Amino acid sequence: MPRPLWTTLTPILAAALLAVTWGRHPGSIVLGLVAVVLIGAVLAAVHHAEVVAHRVGEPLGSLVLAVAVTVIEVALIVTLMITADKDTSGLARDTVFAAVMISINGIVGLSLLVSALKHHLAVFNPEGTGSMLATVITLATVCLVLPAFTTSEPGPIYTGPQLAFAAIASIVLYGLFVFTQTIRHRDFFLPVDRDGENLKPTDHADLDNDGHADPPDNRTSAWSAGLLVVSLVAVVGLAKIISPAIEDGVEALGFPNAVVGVVIALLVLLPESIAAVRAAAREKVQVSLNLAMGSAMASIGLTIPTIAIASIWLDGPLRLGLDNVQIVLLFMTVVVGILTVVPGRAKPLQGGVHLVLLASFIFLTIAP
Repeated sequence: MPRPLWTTLTPILAAALLAVTWGRHPGSIVLGLVAVVLIGAVLAAVHHAEVVAHRVGEPLGSLVLAVAVTVIEVALIVTLMITADKDTSGLARDTVFAAVMISINGIVGLSLLVSALKHHLAVFNPEGTGSMLATVITLATVCLVLPAFTTSEPGPIYTGPQLAFAAIASIVLYGLFVFTQTIRHRDFFLPVDRDGENLKPTDHADLDNDGHADPPDNRTSAWSAGLLVVSLVAVVGLAKIISPAIEDGVEALGFPNAVVGVVIALLVLLPESIAAVRAAAREKVQVSLNLAMGSAMASIGLTIPTIAIASIWLDGPLRLGLDNVQIVLLFMTVVVGILTVVPGRAKPLQGGVHLVLLASFIFLTIAP
């Protein structure tokens, strides 16, 4: 099947719009155009990341999109922390925590709900999924919970050595997970049938959704990889252009600054959300969970170390510790997540419970 024309034109259009608007202060009409093209670039990134993922196969393919969106997240956080006039000391914490809640409750919940409604039960491998959830819990505790309880610095702030330890621990743990998922125990992260057996490669080789079992050739994969890079660069740049309008809109509505982090997380996780739901609809729930929890892990395990390095040049403190309400929501997410993962299958109820937790997080962020 020929490549859809819009997936080629949209990244090019987004890059051209970025070149025209960069360094300027566009008006409302242009900002509206930027928003539309930005969403189109995100959707194009989904397509090209799935083509590349199809080429490299699972579970390595799930890492492609996870790392790609983390690049966007890190770039947005660092750019806003450097250029924003407002207090951004808690922006990294708010964005990373929002990414975790959206991934574990939003993407997981929606994927389970879609698959269970369509196929009666959502089936996945509890061993691989459980190890991913355990990694997310550990990363979130070390990077987001413990800073709220340490006493060396006043406030939810790590000292320099503490931040360095958290960054190194995050990188090591994320690297160990990648090794486990892609090399040592990759079978635990492959889609399974209703008996818990791994599907044959041809049963889950349709990640590009083109209806063909054969993976794309090298030329197609290389073309998609290049357009993926263009899409990601355009998304980062266009999001930077539109971010002041987002901040002004949040302030005009009287919402807390933490809502900016939620908006950023929703934007950068849109590609994974779409890809995960599409996989769940095809009864490949394990792929959906790989995407969701992989993005949560990458969001913490890659973003926090990068922000830690960037904090050397950034002015002001770096607030990482969660407040009491956020810790309670994280605790509930952990408990519900464990109860969801252990059976290896889920009913629509489990998906609904996760989505209610996400709704609670968003509502209490807007109205703390």
